[in-house]
Amino acid sequence: MSRYSSLLLSLTLALGLSTAAQAADPLKLSVYQADDHSFNVTSVLVSGAKDAVLIDTGFTRADAYRIAAQVLDSGKQLKTIYISQADPDYYFGATVLKQIFPQAELLAAAPTLAKIKANVAGKMAFWGPKMGDNAPQAPLALPHELKGKQLLLEGQALEVRGSSGLLAHRSYVWIPSIRAIVGNVGVVSGLHVWTADTQSRQERQAWIAQLNEMEALQPLQVIPGHMAKDAATGVASIRFTRDYLQQFETNLAASGNSAQLIQRMQQAFPQAGEVMSLEIGAKVNKGEMKW
Repeated sequence: MSRYSSLLLSLTLALGLSTAAQAADPLKLSVYQADDHSFNVTSVLVSGAKDAVLIDTGFTRADAYRIAAQVLDSGKQLKTIYISQADPDYYFGATVLKQIFPQAELLAAAPTLAKIKANVAGKMAFWGPKMGDNAPQAPLALPHELKGKQLLLEGQALEVRGSSGLLAHRSYVWIPSIRAIVGNVGVVSGLHVWTADTQSRQERQAWIAQLNEMEALQPLQVIPGHMAKDAATGVASIRFTRDYLQQFETNLAASGNSAQLIQRMQQAFPQAGEVMSLEIGAKVNKGEMKW
């Protein structure tokens, strides 16, 4: 082999190794956590070498601008904004973000999109006056339907799971390359769990089944959809939520009214924040309040 051929082979091998190393670079997660005025909701920026995907958009315009700053500071090209839930604290920020990043696709799974379209007028009528200038400004940016069951980021899959069954509108994102779960209202950490939207035992059992499914994936990272400051992440947040729901079910049956249920749950979880979530959930599930 000539010296030139040997050098060319060495350069080719080096380039191949470099390309392989780049392809193997793990995706990175950056979490935005809102304060209690926005229900401690989270948004997650998933970043590759050059591009990024945003999971959920925050509640207020201020939240959305802070998320936008996080994206800009990352230096990544925002390719996709995925809405994982039909609750307004997951999609109200999309209008601001689409104005700043018009090139980004705004997507949601079909059941989530259907739920958003069915409820968005009522949500705006309820929250708009309360939020004032911090509410999204019309016309609202609404997502398009995600085709298929995954998003792609630099060739790596972000799998959309949980979009069937009783809670089909509450999907979550599983990133197998880094064993991470993000984007799910069903995982909570350090807070009282919101149960006003799951008013039947069957729905709560479906919720627990989804948590079991998540834990079976053996994730290394789990970002709760709502979390107290410095609360546990990872599998501990899945277990916290499941334990809460199981105790809620037991105490719901044992309580004659919402006051008793609230007392029992506060005794079981004395450090949990967002007591309002417990109070509303208890009243709704004891039939004392419509939601």
